[in-house]
Amino acid sequence: MDKRKIAILGSTGSIGRQALDVISQHSDMFEVELLTANNSSELLVEQAIKFNANSVVICNEEKYEEVSRALEPHYIKVFAGMKSVCDLVAGDNIDIVVTAMVGFSGLESTVAAIKAGKAIALANKETLVAAGSIVMDLAARHHAAILPVDSEHSAIFQCLQGSHGAGIGKIHLTASGGPFREWSREDIAKATMEQALRHPKWNMGSKITIDSATMMNKGLEIIEAKWLFGVEPGQINVVVHPQSIIHSMVEFADGAVIAQLGHPDMREPIQYALAYPGRLPFDNRKLDFAELASLTFFAPDTEKFPAIGLAYKALEKGGNMPCIMNAANEAAVAAYLKGRIGFYDITDTVAECMDGADFAASPSLEDIFSSNAAALIKANEIIDRIAAQKTF
Repeated sequence: MDKRKIAILGSTGSIGRQALDVISQHSDMFEVELLTANNSSELLVEQAIKFNANSVVICNEEKYEEVSRALEPHYIKVFAGMKSVCDLVAGDNIDIVVTAMVGFSGLESTVAAIKAGKAIALANKETLVAAGSIVMDLAARHHAAILPVDSEHSAIFQCLQGSHGAGIGKIHLTASGGPFREWSREDIAKATMEQALRHPKWNMGSKITIDSATMMNKGLEIIEAKWLFGVEPGQINVVVHPQSIIHSMVEFADGAVIAQLGHPDMREPIQYALAYPGRLPFDNRKLDFAELASLTFFAPDTEKFPAIGLAYKALEKGGNMPCIMNAANEAAVAAYLKGRIGFYDITDTVAECMDGADFAASPSLEDIFSSNAAALIKANEIIDRIAAQKTF
């Protein structure tokens, strides 16, 4: 079997680094063709040399000369800017594209890869949140396989492999509950950023970790699940599972439930996507059921975590509303991480932005980019107003 040639978009982030770890464990199966990063030039250079990448793209064009000089002795081709990413992912030398960029910025390059018929190992959930209908239609038209990398969606995808086409009754998306699961709303409102960034189970980037603390991450996954698996909002149930052993479950029409289990380790779903439809050995911690003692489950508290309700509202509304929700959340999380607004100001900003947005029922891809830009402007106006009134 020929090696599968991999492009990793966002190789210096958490998912990108773990994807490279998977590749290093199976260098006989996978070969790195393309690595991209936004600003982390030193790590990009280090990765390119270690994995002998064919090409790299540094999206921040101001860092092009630095990366080019460092890689010139290694005969690694260097490009700059998002257009270069979009051009290179369409190349005949790439089999699988790992979309590990964080946020809406991953949409353009993912669309380019889909139009080129590439298999997509999808770790960028915002792609389907913002433009789910458009992206899935493109994938069908261009015969581009979408292989989910999120642990929850990978779990659902794995559960469905044995279903032989049986219809889904319900999807049960599990959530750890984040660092504030047992806190009161009053205490959460006073929590520090350091506490919000202290996830009990997963090691992730700061944006995703804050999304987990607000449970917006689960809200985004609700919308993503609708598009990946062709289900209605009422078929998607969120259940808090603090141990994070069951990564998600599928319930069928007869009431049978199939679950996918494992220790929290993003490398497992990454490897499953890269190796699909096969399975490969992996040097990770295996489950010992005698040590598990108990697995517990709770309904999410939507009073403490209103992001879940906002996601269902956006999904029910449809059109460009999920895109607006996502853009407002990206702006609000960025402001929170800069210390400009408080924890609950994040979801308050999202709610206000959604209420005041210009709605488009059947947006084109161009409309999605316009909606994202307009929502960012509106969200930042709201953030400026909140920040001006704050006394920290």
